[in-house]
Amino acid sequence: MNLMHRPKPKSAGADTALLGAQAISVERDGRPVLRDVTLSIQPGEIVTIVGPNGSGKTTLLRALLGAEAVSSGRVVRKRGLRVGYVPQKLFLDPSLPMTVARFLSLPRRTGAAAQSAALQAAGATGLAQRPIAALSGGQTQRVLLARALLDQPEILLLDEPTQGLDQVGAAAFYQMVENLRQQTGCAVLMVSHELHVVMSASDRVICLNGHVCCHGTPEVVAQAEEYRALFGPGTKGTLALYRHQHVHSHDPDPQSLHSHVHGPECCDGDGGADGVGEPASDVPAASSAGKDG
Repeated sequence: MNLMHRPKPKSAGADTALLGAQAISVERDGRPVLRDVTLSIQPGEIVTIVGPNGSGKTTLLRALLGAEAVSSGRVVRKRGLRVGYVPQKLFLDPSLPMTVARFLSLPRRTGAAAQSAALQAAGATGLAQRPIAALSGGQTQRVLLARALLDQPEILLLDEPTQGLDQVGAAAFYQMVENLRQQTGCAVLMVSHELHVVMSASDRVICLNGHVCCHGTPEVVAQAEEYRALFGPGTKGTLALYRHQHVHSHDPDPQSLHSHVHGPECCDGDGGADGVGEPASDVPAASSAGKDG
């Protein structure tokens, strides 16, 4: 497994997108889950999707993976795209005598060298011979990440990967993902239920609540009306958007934020979040106010 630096990502544009959605809608049992969601992920960028429980985050990820049928619109993928996926949880029979090495060889056998490189990249060195059922929550997430890295993905899709981790563990996981981006050049699409936490290395954040509420860079989203509705004076500063500088940059234009204005049903304390999405020229905000169930 080669973790050497890959070529510098190309400039953002529709023709360079790895993965995207064009006005997709998803219904379940006749109820709208997603409405008119449009987004695209460019090579080498990290995009975080945030939203309340039931906002359609996992459904969106499944639709992008092809595991969830869309009722309208379409999902677009780069031809031959290599995708790595880390689910929320791994459900295994605790009595199953399976080592991490054996787990990494499912469904097809992988060599010890590739496994070792993937485990090292995921911060799970030394776990190969451990019973997977005996791992802690943080160790399990790192092993799942290592499994996703085996095919040298061009994009990683992470579904609430810090669920169940404490604040220190979550921060360490976020930093590891940023390091992976720097080392491999892979793009990352991460979804989160934590409305008050935006991954510090995110290039863009998307606010989802059945539709795209607002999107932009973390700094610009912090000034959006929807963000202020969630994290305004009433929180007394306890809910904060945070970010640190990193060497990777897409030279985002702060003026490119397209913040589609919705009422309190979109981004109040009960039903909204914010996040990074596309510049207005590439990602129009959804016009529907449908919520997911």
